[in-house]
Amino acid sequence: MHYDYLVVGAGLFGAAFAQRMLETEKSVLVIEKRDHIGGNVFTEEVEGIQVHRYGAHIFHTDSKKAWEYVNRFAEFNRYTNSPIANYHGQLYSLPFNMYTFHKMWDVNTPIEAADIIARQRHDSGILVPTNLEEQAISLVGTDIYEKLIKGYTEKQWGRPCRELPSFIIRRLPVRYTYDNNYFTSRYQGIPIGGYTRMVEKMLSGIEVRLNVDYLEDKAHWDSLADRVVYTGPIDAYFGYCCGPLAYRSVRFETEVLDMPNFQGNAVVNYTDRETPFTRIIEHKHFEFGTQSKTVISREYSQEWEPGMEPYYPVNDEKNTALYEQYRALAEKEPNILFGGRLGQYRYYDMDAVLLSALELAEKEKEGTL
Repeated sequence: MHYDYLVVGAGLFGAAFAQRMLETEKSVLVIEKRDHIGGNVFTEEVEGIQVHRYGAHIFHTDSKKAWEYVNRFAEFNRYTNSPIANYHGQLYSLPFNMYTFHKMWDVNTPIEAADIIARQRHDSGILVPTNLEEQAISLVGTDIYEKLIKGYTEKQWGRPCRELPSFIIRRLPVRYTYDNNYFTSRYQGIPIGGYTRMVEKMLSGIEVRLNVDYLEDKAHWDSLADRVVYTGPIDAYFGYCCGPLAYRSVRFETEVLDMPNFQGNAVVNYTDRETPFTRIIEHKHFEFGTQSKTVISREYSQEWEPGMEPYYPVNDEKNTALYEQYRALAEKEPNILFGGRLGQYRYYDMDAVLLSALELAEKEKEGTL
């Protein structure tokens, strides 16, 4: 069979694009390298708990269009992201808010907290931040930086904060209210029954083939469709001809515990440098679970190497310039469209992924590409 579109990758971008094109009565084939659909939002049931295999994913957006779109395929719960920071056994509320400041300095009013931060910023003498450490201190002062930012960030990126570019944290959420909702988005939640079920509904009526490596037989797969939408790593597509792009990867240690509640919260970040993992996820709390057992995942950030799953693009000056070389090559590829986190080498929130895919589908429908 010949198809109008071949979509490489069954993650959110690929699923949304394929779903939209099917609505316009186009024929679509989706192929996926992994043994499951959903990309990094894949969830699987363990002990009756929806486990986020590739880390926590909380859908949040200010876009009514994105929210209405996902609600076509899933019912969302009212989960609110309120992580906790653990610094050498001391617990602090995230994002930085009055609960955080009260615990750190024993202050009760916004004026007291703001005065301490302003004094620490002034005492630092930083006028023009040149690296991440200086940027963080210039935003939130030294105490918050030392306890809640430095260790976690250095584990996350595998580099001292003084060697990281300042733009990584251009802004930090600082709230002089007792509001510990991490996101300020209008809409927020997690699909009841997990993301995999949602993506299954998005791909309903579309042929999907798993365990298929597109790049191993690219010519064959290209011959099956008029147009190809590629959501894999853009540098791999071109055989790393300009050099490999840098990523950070994540390793997970997941275990089932014979207890109903391990940490009392879905997400606890470990912000000291000595603890080797960055955070612990307790999956049942994403859906207010009451199971007799619980499932936790420890996350270890590490440098990406071939064979690992690339998670976070390292969008520093060097890699941004390298990506521009690949983007120039991509623009010359006939009938190939690049999209998603890996295809466009950028960190996307889930709503942005979906909106980008829907925009691409609309352009294809209108014939403007």
